[in-house]
Order: sequence, then structure tokens, then C-alpha cells
Amino acid sequence: MNDSGSTVSIGKVYPSPEAALDGISQGATVLIGGFAGLGSPKNLLGALRDSGVGDLTCICQGAWPQSPEVMDVSELVANGQVKKLITPLAMYPGSGGAVEARWLSGELEIETVPPGVLAERLRAGGAGIAGLFLPAVPGSRFQSDKEARTFGGQDFVFESGLRADFSLLRAEEADTLGNLIYRGSQRNWNPVMAMAGRISIAEVARIHESGGIDPEVVITPGIFVNRVVQAN
Repeated sequence: MNDSGSTVSIGKVYPSPEAALDGISQGATVLIGGFAGLGSPKNLLGALRDSGVGDLTCICQGAWPQSPEVMDVSELVANGQVKKLITPLAMYPGSGGAVEARWLSGELEIETVPPGVLAERLRAGGAGIAGLFLPAVPGSRFQSDKEARTFGGQDFVFESGLRADFSLLRAEEADTLGNLIYRGSQRNWNPVMAMAGRISIAEVARIHESGGIDPEVVITPGIFVNRVVQAN
């Protein structure tokens, strides 16, 4: 393990969340794993909040405030660091806190994407696919301005693949090569977001030396993970 006082990484292992976030700058697009606080990279989110980096586009499952103990995307919004959210559910109307307030004031742009569509767009982006055709839903406001085609008598619309500059992830275990194992609901958005980030950063509970994880239980291969940091 690294000396916690060091700012230099050893392989893919970084000494702190702050060091692992090196390179995230104004205007970056960031994928944030987790669902309703489960599998959320709270240490990385806290470091990102404290960095003050702004003008961010955040892609996540949701941004409504969680319990006070859970660091979530809504804190970045409240801090004025987010210009746009791409998410299935930014808030519950009437209880959205800073997200709702900034959206109503015009300070925050929200692009609503159904969760299944978001997952497929991320999968396509992670696989290097420019986009894909998904079944059309008649009258859907999410598809009104998109290219439409008919295949086999069924209507489809084109959805572009999604990639981001950075992915912030949470996993249970990693090795120094970046191979990840998730526990329970950590395995929600984290695996697909790991593939779709140009630089993927995972905070984990335990870090093993290379060879310390059985390859048969690896969920996200290290080829998709650039940085690993010990979670508090």
C-alpha cells in the first residue's frame, strides 16, 4: 500500500481520493456510479466537492438528496459545480432541494433519459459503438427529435453512445492491476460506467496485490480501470 502522506501513485493505486482525481478540470463530463446511495463513491465525491472544480456535466442514476450521512451528487449541485445532469431521475418534484431550485432558476440543465436507455447508451459508448437503434415508444417525449427507422415492421429510434472524461466508481475489492469485485448493490451502474469512462477511478474497501483476486470472480477487468484508491 502507498504511504498515505504521499501524492505519488504506485501502479494504479493512489494514496488519496484527492490524488486520484488529478486531471479533472472545469467543464469535464463525469460518470458517477451508485443508486440511491448504494454503491456510490462517497470519498471521491467528497474530494470532488472540496476541489471546487465546476461547470461539470454529471451522468448518474439520480441526484435527489439522500440521507445526511450519504455524500451524493446533490451536494455538487448545491455547491454550484454542476451545469448539466444526464439522469433518469434528477429529483422528486417538490423535494428536490438544490437540484430543483437551480433547475427552476435556469442555473442547471437536466437531460432526462430512461434508465434502460441510459444503460444501453453507456454500454455502446464503452464498446466504442457510435450509437444504436432502440424500440420506439409512440408519443414518447424522449424520442420526438431523434432519427427513426423501421426494421422488420417495428419502429426504432437512434440513440447515441455515451462516454465521459472520468468515471467515479465504488467496489468492494480491487487488486493493484485494477480488477474489481463488487458486493451486493454496488453492482448497479458501476460496471457499465467503468467501461464508458476514458479515465475510470474506483474507491474500494480492500486492495490486494496482483494475483490476490481469483480471476473467476472478477466483475470489471482491470483494463477498464485506471486508478484505485482505498475508501475510508
